Amino acid sequence: MTQPLDICIRGDGIVGRTLALLLARERLRVGLVAAPATSSVNSAPKTDVRAYALNASSKALLESLRCWPEPQHATEVHSMHVKGDEGGEVAFKAAELQVPGLTWIVDVPALENLLAEALKFQPQIELLPAPQTARLSVVCEGRASQTRAELGVDFAVTPYPQTALAARLHCEKPHGQSAYQWFAPGEILAFLPLGGPGGHEVAIVWSVAHERAQALQAENPAEFCRQLEQASQGALGRLTLASECSVWPLQMAHADRWTGPCEGGHWVLAGDAAHNVHPLAGQGLNLGLADVQTLARLLHERAYWRPVDDEKLLRRYERSRKTAALAMGSAMDGLQLLFSSTSSPLQTLRNLGMNGFDRSRQLKQWVARQAMGL
Repeated sequence: MTQPLDICIRGDGIVGRTLALLLARERLRVGLVAAPATSSVNSAPKTDVRAYALNASSKALLESLRCWPEPQHATEVHSMHVKGDEGGEVAFKAAELQVPGLTWIVDVPALENLLAEALKFQPQIELLPAPQTARLSVVCEGRASQTRAELGVDFAVTPYPQTALAARLHCEKPHGQSAYQWFAPGEILAFLPLGGPGGHEVAIVWSVAHERAQALQAENPAEFCRQLEQASQGALGRLTLASECSVWPLQMAHADRWTGPCEGGHWVLAGDAAHNVHPLAGQGLNLGLADVQTLARLLHERAYWRPVDDEKLLRRYERSRKTAALAMGSAMDGLQLLFSSTSSPLQTLRNLGMNGFDRSRQLKQWVARQAMGL
């Protein structure tokens, strides 16, 4: 580009790439910078095992960019079964809500490749090896953001006493486009269906105590799968490990400031650089995509005389998304605390509550539609 940048996006993950494509439609000059490499436990393994649960709002956003994966890489979930530790159970069904799917389980490498291909056809976007000065810098570098630290933003972190394990499994029984979640004292296990309607593969996220995570990692694949079969109550039959295992410590976190002045203009945070939530409801990426969708909409709707780093506009973005992220983080934190307790009376109460919630049709539909972004 021969002209100065309007916007420099720091971080080329899913959130950063999506924002770049949205802003290119506004004919803004956009620079996209790869996030600095890290050597943390979050580093992706050789085989990327990640899968995200994306709601209807995220799906519509990515479809508008023509970056929605093919059905074999974006499995539509028709039912979701949530089981407690003393008979509590909640079931969500797409048919009851009169929607095509409750969520879509998206293979991360497939989505990243589509976004990367789309970037090649946008002359308004320049891929940069290092940040450049721009009127607006958007920080999308993830939870370990280096730029956020350099800006002096306080990132309040509350670590959970859990490590998440992610892997891919081959299942004896087809998943039937159903997602599963089991709550046990101190543990949460989720099975996310992959491979389309007739698939026999699931992505798992297993949140367990740090010590147990270390022990599970040390097990041979057969013993690891045996313990998974026990934790999943044999729902999908015999299980076979089909990938490496990725691990990372869990935390709730939020930035105290989402915007401020910097050299050349202003900065804003988006995605995991601004907020982290427990993965038990799979809302992390949905929050990040909602961040950039809101920012892009505000830039699109701004008066012609307002620059892209207009302080009033950026404060409006901060208020809107900070409120939503804090609300979701608090809800996930409350559920995590509720199900981590080993108190017998509380165990009984929470399972009775699950059954009562399952019978409350209107409340259950409202919660489901909120999670779906509707």
